Formats: sequence, structure tokens, C-alpha cells
Amino acid sequence: MPNLEESSKHLNFDVVIVGSGLAGLSAALKLAPTLRVAVIAKRSVQDSASDWAQGGIAAALDSADSIENHVQDTLIAGGGLCHESMTRFILERGQQAIEWLIKQGVPFTRDDASEFGFHLTREGGHSHRRIIHAADATGHAVVTTLAQRVRAHPNITLLEEHFAIDLITTALPGSSGRRCNGLYVLDSSNGRTLTLQAHHTILATGGAGKVYLYTTNPDTATGDGIAIAWRAGCQIANMEFIQFHPTCLYHPYAKSFLISEAVRGEGGLLKLPASDGNGIRFMPTHDARAELAPRDIVARAIDFEIKKHGIDYVHLDISHQPAEFLRAHFPTILSRCLEFGIDITRQPIPVVPAAHYTCGGVVTDVSGRTEIAGLFAIGETAYTGLHGANRLASNSLLECVVMAHSSARAIQADLATHTYRPSAQLPIWDESRVTDPDEEVVITHNWDELRRLMWNYVGIVRTDKRLSRAKHRIALLRSEIDEYYANFRISRDLLELRNLVDVAALIVDSACSRRESRGLHFSRDWPDQLAKARPTVLARQR
Repeated sequence: MPNLEESSKHLNFDVVIVGSGLAGLSAALKLAPTLRVAVIAKRSVQDSASDWAQGGIAAALDSADSIENHVQDTLIAGGGLCHESMTRFILERGQQAIEWLIKQGVPFTRDDASEFGFHLTREGGHSHRRIIHAADATGHAVVTTLAQRVRAHPNITLLEEHFAIDLITTALPGSSGRRCNGLYVLDSSNGRTLTLQAHHTILATGGAGKVYLYTTNPDTATGDGIAIAWRAGCQIANMEFIQFHPTCLYHPYAKSFLISEAVRGEGGLLKLPASDGNGIRFMPTHDARAELAPRDIVARAIDFEIKKHGIDYVHLDISHQPAEFLRAHFPTILSRCLEFGIDITRQPIPVVPAAHYTCGGVVTDVSGRTEIAGLFAIGETAYTGLHGANRLASNSLLECVVMAHSSARAIQADLATHTYRPSAQLPIWDESRVTDPDEEVVITHNWDELRRLMWNYVGIVRTDKRLSRAKHRIALLRSEIDEYYANFRISRDLLELRNLVDVAALIVDSACSRRESRGLHFSRDWPDQLAKARPTVLARQR
């Protein structure tokens, strides 16, 4: 184990993993038997979007289903923008990934009547029951299990309350490319900055839901890995495709609590509110698949009905199912709703859409490699091409495990065939020319303004005028934030705001370049879909 004394400012590892969600923890456990690994968690190890995931993990596990069915469902949801070979690569490894998680001890819900031995549910966009789950708190069960193993592993150093600032890259001899040699990290507990040196670095920081005012994501989802990779020179793709979860609990004190897709999969109906609780069902008028339509269609339908009727929310009603069934399948949702006086066995649930998943990200190959040597990106941080213009429900956790294992294999093979000579010790973080901040209200004000303008101008339905206004204001905010960053000592809040404004600009630039409506990107000025689907790829000018 490395020396983590207070005076230490420089640490060496074989691999540094930024992020402690399912992707990061899975990669760490695959690498740790032979390598020295550091896992950076900017809060506690379980503060991740993975831990919040309710629904489950999609994989073809039943003989009535097939990988081909799963592939076709994914391609249809992806609106023509899924990378088919990557889609097949990930989905073909579904059962293997699930079996690995079971071997780690993940307590998935059992079902003796199922040929696989575990209960499989169905969610929107899926043609078959293929979602394996742990009641309605799958993410928490998975992350808790893997986190225990990570904490116990002698080759893994867990750095909680540490925040990645920027990558350290150097020019590759004889080429125009660059190599990642590690990164700078802020220790939030004492304000000191460490230099972490590593042969390989994996970005697994999750998505960027906090760029929006309303989100189902935890406070950690500030797009850190995407922004860090962008500043280092990586290509970023398809950032205009932000998935809004259709059903987030509507209550003034229910922060970011989503109502799982599985509720609709098990018969939940979307209705307009009515005083007697028997509102009119509206989804059949929007799509033939009704409540089982993909999330983008359901979210736009709810947004339409809310604006049309001037209401604050719609109802999701599953009270027609037996109370015993709801207690068995949705214990977390049932208990959480009861805290706010909503008994889902007798009452409908008030819901609204909220930013949920970032379909775009850092461009990678089948092993999670980026264009910078030694740098990998996996999970929601990455763009593999699996999700296309719209993520199919519960494919994301599967992608986390499959791509974590794929990147681990690539790193192990790389280290087995190449001898890396330690480069000169990387420079220590220099803060000799900055001072303590004088007015931190600048951070809170800009944070609030950025999230509100993204919600109002770059939300579920977009226009050229709204995007233009957002782009102009983001440029002004970035100027203020960059000036603040250059003159004052860093803090976690400042670093998150810096990353969010970079991600916001990437989303807007991507949206501006797409002159059509496709998948999650819907523009009133460009309502039609072009004949040929093309990804949006942004490259930073060096």
C-alpha cells in the first residue's frame, strides 16, 4: 500500500480510476489481482448514480428471449445512431456480466419459476422480460456488494473525498499524439492537491445530470470525466442526447427521487390528475406502445400534457396491482412515497420528467481507449455508440460492467507486452500565484443560473432561439468562472462549476449542429428526421 501520510503530495500507481460507480468498481476488481490500483471517489464510495439505480440490468437470460431481440430493441430505441458492432459486443456479453455480479455476491431477486432462477421484469422499449434486479434498489445492492470487496482488497487504495482536477499529459515522441501520465487531485478534507502518477488512467465519473435544474441524479453527477477529457484534447460525441426520465416524484421535499421504469413495466398507467383520482389515461394517444414506449416519447408526452393543461405534474397509477405485489417488487418506492403521505397501494403517484442520463460522452473504442494514450473512459462518461440517440432502459448498467472488464483486459495486455519506464516525477500542483476566494457567492450564483438556463433553453423541447440564448449566456458564465479559477484557490464547488459550464457548452454546441429531430433531441425548428443518421463529434482545436 502506498504511503498516504499528510505530507505526501505525489503518489504512484499502475492504474488510477476516477469514479466509484459500477464501472469504476468493476474495473478495479478486475485489475487488482495483478496491479496497484487507486479509486478516486469525490465523496464517499457509494455516492454515485449507480447506487441510485432502481430498475435493474438488461440481458437476454431466458430461452424465450435472445441476444438478437435485445440488439433489435436497442437499435430501435437508438433512433438509427447506435453503433451496431459495439451494441452487439456489449449485449453478447450480458449473461457473462450478470454471472460475474452473482459470483461477487449481488443479491438479485430470485424466482424459482424462472429458468435462470431470478426474477426478470420488463421496461419500456423492451420486447421481452429481461431486466434482472434486486427488488427496486438494484444499483444500491450492486454497488454495496462491490464496494465491500474493493475496501477489502489489499491492492486497491480508495481515496474518498478526493476530486480529480485535470489530467497530466505529455507529447508522444515522433507523433502529434499525447500520453496521459496521471492527474492532479484535490483532497477535499484538507484542501491539499496531490499529484497521482500512473501508467493508465480510467475516467468513470458518470454523467452530467446536475447541469439541469431538475434531475434524478445525485449531486456528484457534474460531468467531471467528460469535461476533464475535453480539456485534455479528447473527442466528445452526441452530447445533445440527454435522456429525461419521464417519472420523477413531484413533491417539494422529494429531492431527485425517480420512480422506476419498472413501475410502468408492471402495469403502471399515466393519467391526468383528477380530484377523484380517476384521471384520463393519455399515453395511448401519443404512441401505440402506450406506457411501454421508450423514455423520450413518454417524457415528451408528459411535457406536452403538462403544458397543454397548465398543470404541474401527471399521475402514475399502479394502485390496481395487489398491495402484496407492490410491497414485494417496489419496497423502496413504496416506503419513500409513504414518507410524503402517498400510499401507492391506494393512490396515484405525482410525477414529472427530470434529466436522467447522458447518452453522449468521451469517444472510445471497444476497449474503452480514448485517443490519448494511456487514457480510458467507461460507463456513462464514455460514448461507445451503444445508446445512440436514446438509451434503452437498463442497458447502461450492463455497459458499465462489460466495458469495465474490456478496459481491464486491454490494460493488463498492454502492461504484459510493454515495459513502462517511470517518467520523470510529474510536477507538483502550483498555487503560488492564487489567493483565498473573497466572495464565494459568485460560485453559487453562477451554478444556479447555469442550471436554470439549461432547463429553460436546452430541455426536452428545443428551438434555435433558445439554444442561441443559452450559448451566449454560457460564454459569459465561462468567462467569469475561468477568471475566478485563475485567481483563487480551488474548491470542490468551483471545480464542479468549471466542469458543468464546459459540459453545458458541449451540449449546446452539439444541439446547435443537429438540424433535425432525432431520439432525445427534439427541435421545433427542425421537426423532421434526416434520411441519414450521423453522430455529432466535437473536437477541441489545439
